[in-house]
Amino acid sequence: MLFANFAIPLPVAYVLRDLVSWDLLLSWGAALYLLTFARILLDWRYRRQADESRTRDWRRWARRFTLLSWVSSALWGALGWLAFLPDEPQTLAFVCIVITGIASGAVPSLSAFPLAYAGSLVAILLPFAIRCFLGEGPIYDTYLIFTICLFGVDLYYSRVTHGTLAETVRLRFENLSLITSLQEERDKAQSADRSKSRFLAAASHDLRQPIHALSLFVSTLGALGRNGDVPAKNARDLADRARSVIASLGSLLDALLDISKLDAGVVTVAREPVSLRRLFSDLKAEFSGIARNQDLDWRVVATDAWVDTDPMMLKRVLDNLLSNAFRYTRTGRVLIGCRRRGAAVEVQVWDTGVGIPVSEQGAIFEEFVQLQNPARDRAQGLGLGLAIVERTAALLGHPVKVVSTEGRGSMFSITLPLAVPLSPAPAGRAHPAAASQQGGIVVIDDERDALDATALLLRTLGYAVYAGRSAAAARDQHARAARREAAPIDLVITDYRLEGGKTGIDAIREITSYLGRDVPALILSGDTSPARLREVTASGYRLLHKPLDAVRLEEEIEAVLAETSQEAARETTSTAIR
Repeated sequence: MLFANFAIPLPVAYVLRDLVSWDLLLSWGAALYLLTFARILLDWRYRRQADESRTRDWRRWARRFTLLSWVSSALWGALGWLAFLPDEPQTLAFVCIVITGIASGAVPSLSAFPLAYAGSLVAILLPFAIRCFLGEGPIYDTYLIFTICLFGVDLYYSRVTHGTLAETVRLRFENLSLITSLQEERDKAQSADRSKSRFLAAASHDLRQPIHALSLFVSTLGALGRNGDVPAKNARDLADRARSVIASLGSLLDALLDISKLDAGVVTVAREPVSLRRLFSDLKAEFSGIARNQDLDWRVVATDAWVDTDPMMLKRVLDNLLSNAFRYTRTGRVLIGCRRRGAAVEVQVWDTGVGIPVSEQGAIFEEFVQLQNPARDRAQGLGLGLAIVERTAALLGHPVKVVSTEGRGSMFSITLPLAVPLSPAPAGRAHPAAASQQGGIVVIDDERDALDATALLLRTLGYAVYAGRSAAAARDQHARAARREAAPIDLVITDYRLEGGKTGIDAIREITSYLGRDVPALILSGDTSPARLREVTASGYRLLHKPLDAVRLEEEIEAVLAETSQEAARETTSTAIR
């Protein structure tokens, strides 16, 4: 548009040199060139501004550009008034061509701001249209109609151009946003890949260490046995050491399982009103011994607040936060209390420990990150507590915050919504615990050692066991036993991964089909992948993870059999009533 303002005035002045006053032409041309220079200067000043300034002050710049565009268009419109020569039809046609070209040529230049073009179009065409309206004869009426049509057509194309330009800009910003999003996702994927590599390396180290120690203890026991009878003291010592290593290994696997469950989304939240006074009292008793052993001041600020949350999950979160506080506090105190935050309450755990550098406060919630334990000493924890805290809090919808100063201590907090206190429940008779009862159990595991160990334990506990490396083998063993005497089956215990590509769920279905009735089942698995957790959870069977000690397995069996017995009793009562 600015180029046209430079190039066209000279030919126009040359054509009109003998028809219009030279003074008028010079004044018109000079005004047009000065205005064009002013528009170039304004454009130059605009481009020198910082992006932030241009974005903030865009309306002020748009008004300036619009005003200069209108004045420039008015000068071109003046040509249609000054050079409107009825006695010179060729000159009149030339003026029409110039005005039409300027009006139409401004469409792509000014349509970005419709107000600027609409005003310019009026300023260009209005003087010529007035002269045509005042003129007498059909030719002027025709010119007037053409001018009105030109106005409508140019305005329409200006609107179309504006829409196209706006869509182009929108798509450009969408593409830029998409590129930025893809870059962010790429960075997240790379970060996740690095995090996963670090996770696997740390997990491998922490798993290998106790397995290595356990292997040496077993080898030592074997060497003592080859040398003769093993002294009772040595046997007890080795057994205690091996039990301690297995407990450490179990703690690590349990923590990994917790993270897998949270990532898989199979953890069910059971919200209810929770008394912080009662919870704080339990925590005070739980950590009093640790505080005495470490000679730390352990303070609990009581409160009457009730919160809406899952009590077990909240307890797990606070246990992890307090364990960290005691672990990294050498002198001083650990405190737990809360502050009201409108319709919520912020539970805070304070300590006077080593503190956390600001640059590392985001990393501490990643798996196996322990800033004060570079040697990976398991006595100082596993580095999974805060990862579990973050995932659990996210599942509950409770924000977690950390404020820490290196060398002075830390404050971790979790914010929970307030709840209406529950009325005290009326006292009632305690229900006796379900008695342990013996019965028949089908055991399926394609690993011979695991199958024999499980079967031996259950027979020692007094159960009738029908074991096999597949459902068919266990079914055959039960069939042989049933031909000799009554052989009821009360429970199925199966590994998840079985030979032949079958799963524990498939094995349970085979056994229930063989019996002709549903039977309760426990599925054992060493697989903690989120997909596997979701699959077993969807089946409705109880999932236990290896390694599993004898006490836990016995408790689970008794719980399942007790549930089955109670359901059977309820069905019998219901049938008798009917």
